[in-house]
Amino acid sequence: MTDQNLNNRGVGGAVSGMGTAQPSALSTNAVLRNTYMLLGLTLGFSAIVAYAAMVMGAPRLGFIPMLVGFFGLLFLVNKTANSAWGLLSVFLFTGFMGFTAGPVVSMYMAGASGASLVTSALVTASLAFVGLSAFAIVTKKDFSFLTGFITVGFFVLMGAVLVSWLFDLTVMHTAISAGFVLFSSAVILWQTGAIVNGGERNYIQATVTLYVSFYNLFMSLLHLFGVMGDD
Repeated sequence: MTDQNLNNRGVGGAVSGMGTAQPSALSTNAVLRNTYMLLGLTLGFSAIVAYAAMVMGAPRLGFIPMLVGFFGLLFLVNKTANSAWGLLSVFLFTGFMGFTAGPVVSMYMAGASGASLVTSALVTASLAFVGLSAFAIVTKKDFSFLTGFITVGFFVLMGAVLVSWLFDLTVMHTAISAGFVLFSSAVILWQTGAIVNGGERNYIQATVTLYVSFYNLFMSLLHLFGVMGDD
């Protein structure tokens, strides 16, 4: 697999005698198809790893180890996104995220209404993801105007998470979770819109962005539903 294959730049060139609009549409469709195919595989792999962590009774990772693992593997994905190694990096990253999710899900499952709580969060996150993605694909709207909101939102949320950890402000957790729900929803629209409108040509990077958005959406909803259900 070459850099050209991963970036899907050669799709249009392989079709001779067509205008520029047709190859562009073919390239966009290829990125969209490859992104959601890889996203489905990584979500399935992540779920398997999460289940294994639950069965093994793995402990929750601390804040610092999780932060190092997240940004370290994310850096690896970005460095290898234009090569065949990018696929391995994606599965390493999503496997790690699944491992961090397992103990958290186990904690909620231990509650009286644990199973229904986890199911509700998963179904809600899935419906929201599908609905937002479908809206961006069908309307083909340009959501680049959300770039500023997403950039500012990222730093605000990271700052809130850090402050909450440093000063043990558990009262902030609900507000942070609500913020992540809005942030993740905006990122899903932004990233899907970028693919549909030809602004994203690397399906590995697009997959990771959408995966992290779904992960944050699910985990945040799980916390919010847990608070509302006193779990």
